[in-house]
Amino acid sequence: QVQLVESGGGLVQAGGSLRLSCTGSGTDFTYLGMGWFRQVEGKEREFVAKIDWNGATTYYTDSAKDRFTISRDRAKNMVYLQMTTVKPEDTAVYYCAATKSRGWLWRVFDYDYWGQGIQVTVSS
Repeated sequence: QVQLVESGGGLVQAGGSLRLSCTGSGTDFTYLGMGWFRQVEGKEREFVAKIDWNGATTYYTDSAKDRFTISRDRAKNMVYLQMTTVKPEDTAVYYCAATKSRGWLWRVFDYDYWGQGIQVTVSS
């Protein structure tokens, strides 16, 4: 059974930093692309960042560019999202996801596996 488990969420003050982690199990994640999405209650899940299978290429939504960094440790089946200069509008449930497809993938249905999500709350 494929599992993705997020950790590292919580409450942070605006302007602060937070690092989310995601651990994968149940399959070989070595050649899967990994992404982060977020969702605010009542709104659609939106793309935040993606990293290709080999870590060579990353993609970000405009709101995350220059503030968030996605990285991965293939040996540990882990992916990270380093969030800096966070804003109240970053408050959401953050989801880790994995995809068998390559390239610039920002749509929910492009991803094959999902974590359960973790809350990030940014106070003003």
